[in-house]
Amino acid sequence: MFKKLPNSTRKFIRLEKARIRRQFLDYKNQKEAIENMYKKVLNQPIVRKVEEIEPVKLEKKPQEQQNKKTTQKPKTKNKKQKVHKNKKGKK
Repeated sequence: MFKKLPNSTRKFIRLEKARIRRQFLDYKNQKEAIENMYKKVLNQPIVRKVEEIEPVKLEKKPQEQQNKKTTQKPKTKNKKQKVHKNKKGKK
């Protein structure tokens, strides 16, 4: 069916309907003005600015890659965590 309108749009519609009801004493004019207001509000396409950014590919020089490989430290094995025997958890 219809999507739920945002709170700001619902508030705007509610305030406009109240203004129209105060402005026109004739029921038919009120109804026509409210219908026109709904047409204006609900038929407007939602405009959202979306900028599509293309990913930039950086090309590295072969010399830089070789320098980084030689400067990297060798991987170490995982160190075991020390467990304190004197400390007890809360019970």
